[in-house]
Amino acid sequence: MLQIRIIVLLLLLLNPFSSNSFVQTKTLSKVEITKLTKQATAYRTSANFEKSLATSRIALHYSFAIKDDYLIATSYNSIALNYDELSEYDKAIFYFNKGLSYANKIDNDKLKDWLNNNLGNIYCFNIKQNAKGISYYKKALEYSTKSADTSSNVLTKLNIAWAYFDVGNFKEGFPYLKFVNTYHPKFGNESTIVILNMLNGMYNGHIGENKKAESYFLNAIKLGNKGSGKEDLSYSHQEYSKFLLKNGDYKKAYENLALYDKITEELYNQEKLKKANVAGINLELDEYKREIDKIETEKKLQSQSLRKSKIIEVLFIVVFFFLLLLLYSLYKNYNFKKKINIELTDANEELQIAKEKAEEASQLKTQFVSTISHELRTPLYGVVGITNMLLDEHKELAGSPHLDSLKFSARYLLSLVNDILHINKIEENRIVLENLIFNVPDEINMIKNSLSFIAQNHNNKISVEIDTKIPEFLIGDKLRLSQILMNLISNALKFTKNGEVIVTANLLKIENKYYFIEFKIKDNGVGIATSDQDKIFEKFVQVGRKENDYQGTGLGLAIVKRLLELFKSEICLQSKIGEGTTFKFTIAFEFDPNKTFEIINNIKVDLSSSQIFKVLVVEDNKINQTVTKKIIEKNNCSCVIVDDGYQALEILKKENFDVILMDINMPLMNGFETTRKIRLKGIYTPVIALTAFAKDEITEEALSAGMNDIIIKPFEPVKLFQVINDQINKARKISLS
Repeated sequence: MLQIRIIVLLLLLLNPFSSNSFVQTKTLSKVEITKLTKQATAYRTSANFEKSLATSRIALHYSFAIKDDYLIATSYNSIALNYDELSEYDKAIFYFNKGLSYANKIDNDKLKDWLNNNLGNIYCFNIKQNAKGISYYKKALEYSTKSADTSSNVLTKLNIAWAYFDVGNFKEGFPYLKFVNTYHPKFGNESTIVILNMLNGMYNGHIGENKKAESYFLNAIKLGNKGSGKEDLSYSHQEYSKFLLKNGDYKKAYENLALYDKITEELYNQEKLKKANVAGINLELDEYKREIDKIETEKKLQSQSLRKSKIIEVLFIVVFFFLLLLLYSLYKNYNFKKKINIELTDANEELQIAKEKAEEASQLKTQFVSTISHELRTPLYGVVGITNMLLDEHKELAGSPHLDSLKFSARYLLSLVNDILHINKIEENRIVLENLIFNVPDEINMIKNSLSFIAQNHNNKISVEIDTKIPEFLIGDKLRLSQILMNLISNALKFTKNGEVIVTANLLKIENKYYFIEFKIKDNGVGIATSDQDKIFEKFVQVGRKENDYQGTGLGLAIVKRLLELFKSEICLQSKIGEGTTFKFTIAFEFDPNKTFEIINNIKVDLSSSQIFKVLVVEDNKINQTVTKKIIEKNNCSCVIVDDGYQALEILKKENFDVILMDINMPLMNGFETTRKIRLKGIYTPVIALTAFAKDEITEEALSAGMNDIIIKPFEPVKLFQVINDQINKARKISLS
């Protein structure tokens, strides 16, 4: 078939009358070309593809002759639609894109809408690239909306609904169908009424409204028989056949499928397709001729450039002479550079050795940080858990500021440990600020209470001044703000004796919904020398330290500076030796009562108290066992604890559990290996990793081992039971299906 086509092409190229039969005719006007395009559309509608392609070819030729981009685009569109009907989709896409390239040269949104719609049709319904096709539809919607063309909007949304329905996505497609049903009576046309009835039939069949569905399908077929567009009638018979087959009416389903085949065969008989193929070859020859003309034009330009090149040759000889002089100069310098290069090579080798050593040190540092992270988080889980247990078991102390301070300090200590261990992440801006609701006076007073013992040790007083214009509730990362204030206030108390630390918060300005609040921490302590003020924000730097007078790591102010950068803020320092120090910074927090109300309503609560789950905890640390068991039993769940993976495998032979909480770092057999053995035994109970490792370090191995989720210790009980509920519900849905 390919060889025959090549021979035909060669014959047509050799025949001067084959592709240029209309070259000698007079130029047509825009009106006459538009009539040709409409005639081509009429031929295509009646499935006479040969005449449609031939007419489109003539229209395209004269459109190029008068250099009208709009008519060129519409002619290409007409050609592409024929190839679409003939199922030559690669050619259809080629010509649609050719048309779109000319449409983009002019300011005609309706034409761009039209072409994008057609590309959406071919990608969705012919080559089944649904997502790409819908992206073209949505581009078409942009143009129809821009041009306020509601009729085109209705047509495009009809196509989008059909595209979603075609792949069974009725949920996404229904809003578009609903829009079309509303506006079609006023802005639609008769050409889409058949498909609209068909889509309503498909949707009602999907939701079980079978009587409505059948009524819509029959109406679509009735209207299709009356109209001239038999292709829509064939689609209606096809979708009605699927509906009947789904509902067990096999006889009618077969009859409608036969009608679909009959109509399709009538539309696309072989004789018409052969004639259309010849017309298509002529179109391709026209494209080749245009390319040849383009090449001839380029040749003329090259000829002109050759004449100019003679002058360039003379200039080149002159330049070449100077280049020879330069080459001689370079040669003289070569020996000198060669010597320098040898020295540089030696230096590079030394640098490479130093680089390898630095990389090795970096790997050791990463391993060390990971180990320290796990070893610190494990006891912190016990601290946080036991603090919560004290508050739960001694309700009479619920209002105690000391226990509140203890709980806050435990939470702060966890955050501080995480930030110190991940200071590289802070510097790489890998920490994302959260949007939480908080009250500025509450946060500052909680910090004041938690630092009261430091103030008492140095006989200091902490004063708090809050601007009354600051709203009661703001939205922002309150934990990071607390960490900044905690570091600055504790630093002020540490370097002040028998003095006062004043913490103020003032509203500076309001821009839209953002309130810019200036925080100031002022002390009358020892002060900082001017020469040291640029150093104190560096890591591990402490100025004015004498033996054991002042405690600390030297990381506090470095963390403050980096955290403020996340808030897009910076810290200001004013200090004099013997007079005290003032730190000042400004942060913009959002104030939006509606959003605040929404956040409060969206806070997930633990609803697991009404359900009794049986939980297996695999954990070797006795303190952690106690804390985890207390959390689980407090939420009306039963809990069985084993010390290692082997015990877990033994108990799973005898008992069934709703969920398994699995520690990772255990003796004998770690959590990953234990989970793999559980899965090999055909046990599909949800396994949740309960670990002190950083999540990004173990996610890949946890998933490959068969774990369902990961929770990092310490954690909030609410978070734990949200994950437990989610995993148990997923497991039950899978078992039911």
